[in-house]
Amino acid sequence: MSPRNSALEARRTRQRILDHSVMVASAEGLEGLTIGRLASDLDMSKAGILGHFGAKEGLQLAVVEAAAELFAREVPQRVPKTPPGLQRLRAVCEAWVSYLERDVLPGGCFFTAAATEFDGRDGPVRDAVAGVHAQWQHDLRRHIQTAVEAADLPADTDPDQLVYELVGIMLALNQLRQLQRDPLAATRARRALNRLLDT
Repeated sequence: MSPRNSALEARRTRQRILDHSVMVASAEGLEGLTIGRLASDLDMSKAGILGHFGAKEGLQLAVVEAAAELFAREVPQRVPKTPPGLQRLRAVCEAWVSYLERDVLPGGCFFTAAATEFDGRDGPVRDAVAGVHAQWQHDLRRHIQTAVEAADLPADTDPDQLVYELVGIMLALNQLRQLQRDPLAATRARRALNRLLDT
């Protein structure tokens, strides 16, 4: 096998490990990702798994990054041509609801689960999860500020408060779908969003 083909195969194998790991971690947590479990699931050796990530923490950090890329594809990148401001805010919120409604991951929102698992800890994994949350909230805040500047939202809108309430709706949606199996959870989330963003 040529070096180029060997490198391509290594990237494919790494991506295969990450794709499976995101699925497992969404339902069983990042701590549920054991090297032995992945080796068994993927019919690989433990050394083959470790060779791509070095150690469990390296794997966890790579999984957080992969989950962030998945979220980006499924939510903000689904509405790239939507005009900025309130229209973009509504569109990304709808994509966010759809992402959870379609059960893209078996455990629902990866970052809700990861935040619950790591919020009381210190360390690189906790910081990585918090960083993704902070970036997404920054993006929402930017959409809100653009909408205020365009007079699509009231001038006295508090962007931080609105972000807080949007995140709260999505946390409720995820919990009601995952814990209560509520078939109306997405409908309720859309009603709440419409009430919140109705100008």
